[in-house]
Amino acid sequence: MKCFVWGFLLLLTVLHQDVWYWDNATLYFGFLPTGLLYHVGLSLAAGYGWFLAIKFCWPETLDETASPV
Repeated sequence: MKCFVWGFLLLLTVLHQDVWYWDNATLYFGFLPTGLLYHVGLSLAAGYGWFLAIKFCWPETLDETASPV
């Protein structure tokens, strides 16, 4: 699962370099440009990706060695 999570985050990094929506003037919902809508979706996907990274890639021993407050 770790390889999938890191591959997903790498894919999001590549997709972040968008040049295909720069000249698109279409508005969604009457006010949202295409490029901004793309980045909203990309940001939601990145949040989900980091959730997966914490859930599946977080080292278990790190929690055991932490000192109580």
